[in-house]
Amino acid sequence: MTQPILTDIPMESFLSHIDAVAGAIAKSDWRPDYIVGVGRGGLVPATYLSHAISQPMLSVDLSAQVVGFCDELLDKLVAMALEGSRLLFVDDINDSGRTINQLRAALAGAPADHLRFAVLIDNVSSAAKVEYRATTIDRVVTKDWFVFPWEAVASRASILSDWGEVPERTS
Repeated sequence: MTQPILTDIPMESFLSHIDAVAGAIAKSDWRPDYIVGVGRGGLVPATYLSHAISQPMLSVDLSAQVVGFCDELLDKLVAMALEGSRLLFVDDINDSGRTINQLRAALAGAPADHLRFAVLIDNVSSAAKVEYRATTIDRVVTKDWFVFPWEAVASRASILSDWGEVPERTS
């Protein structure tokens, strides 16, 4: 298996991405009541975005893949949306679309107009669609594995292990 090209996202670019997403939200006619960070990669962007647009942040984590761990939290998020709260889910990248589609399925009982998704990098050929993004890529063309500032502290082996979970994203 060929290893990916690891492309660092500098902190300055990350901050510009946060500004771009915040700007897109400001220009839209929809405002979240809560930012929901999607663990693991969306927690840091959600925290920054929460500060940038002055909205409180919640979190949910599917990345650890612990069966049943998020069920109660997801049920609470559905209940909040049913009660009228608008929830903006934030992740670092919409790559294959697996995480976003998994969340959309888990939140199917919530009113669709109360849920939105934002990412820093949006793969235009993803199986999932998002409402807000800072920048786009096309995985048909761009094969790089992006290393965000919070991931840069990990060892190369750890980064490659994360990539290795679904290597076809960059193949």
